[in-house]
Amino acid sequence: MDPDNLAKAFVDHYYSTFDNNRQSLAGLYQDASMLTFEGQKIQGASNIVAKLTSLPFQQCHHSISTVDCQPSGASGGMLVFVSGSLQLAGEQHTLKFSQVNNTLSVLGFSSHSDPSSISASI
Repeated sequence: MDPDNLAKAFVDHYYSTFDNNRQSLAGLYQDASMLTFEGQKIQGASNIVAKLTSLPFQQCHHSISTVDCQPSGASGGMLVFVSGSLQLAGEQHTLKFSQVNNTLSVLGFSSHSDPSSISASI
């Protein structure tokens, strides 16, 4: 599969899962994965999912504006940059967000670390 299509498929899956069942994101992370969220470093799949499920909103919808990718490492990984907007349930205005995912190819599946940047406090 072409890297741009693979990156788009990953992004579609990740944000659809985030919007509908954040707990299910655990399968995309490994023990060595790290999430950097507003300056806080969180390591490991269970800790990352705990952080994502503890965010102060239950329902949201991501609208993706850009997906840019480039190869990362000899093992077939990719660096994926995503930007877009986040609509929280009951809120009038959207929040802008950007996220960088460093995906790793592991037996045909991807796992990732994602230094995230949310441009508004949520």
